[in-house]
This record gives sequence, C-alpha cells and structure tokens, in this order.
Amino acid sequence: QVQLVESGGGLVQAGGSLRLSCAASGSIFAINAMGWYCQAPGKQRELVAAITSGGSTNYADSVEGRFTISRDNAKNTVYLQMNSLKPEDTAVYYCNANIIRTGSLYPYSYWGQGTQVTVSS
Repeated sequence: QVQLVESGGGLVQAGGSLRLSCAASGSIFAINAMGWYCQAPGKQRELVAAITSGGSTNYADSVEGRFTISRDNAKNTVYLQMNSLKPEDTAVYYCNANIIRTGSLYPYSYWGQGTQVTVSS
C-alpha cells in the first residue's frame, strides 16, 4: 500500500505564509512527478505546482512568484511554500504523486486526503 499524508494547512491573514508538506510512504520503488492541486468550493480541482524527480518545476500563473514547490527525494516528501497569500488562494490543497510500487512495472497516481487553506482578508 502507498499513502500520501499532508500537513501544514490552516488559517492565515492575507499577506501571510504557510508551508504544506506531503510525505509518501509504503511499498515505493520510485516516485516520478509530485505536485499540489487546489479545489475551491464549486470549482474544479486545478494544478497549483508540480516538480519532476529531477527538480524541474512548473506553476499556475496565479501563484508564479509567490509559491515555491520543492521535494526531498530521500524522505519521499514534497513541500509547497506559500507566500503573499491572498483570499482567492482559499481552497483545499491536495498532494499528488506518480508512484511506481515495489514489484510493479507501471506508475500510478496517488492523492493525499487534502488540507484546508483559508486566507482571511
């Protein structure tokens, strides 16, 4: 089994910062891309930021320059540093990882349980 466990969400005032973490555990052979998605009420889940196993990153236009994604491959963990937060960043944030399980040939997409981020004005 593979699990993604997120932490770090919460309530913050506009202009503040939060750091999200997501740790993958279980029978993991390799982790390819990892990323963060967000879903606001009444909206579809959308990509916030992603990072490859080699460290290449991409960001949604709305967070470029404010958020930074990083990963620690030794700990199977991905982070999202969120600075200059805005009320419109309020959403549930989900971790995603493309993981090859031990004994498997193919990757599979796994999701965390989600963590709430609320930015007050």
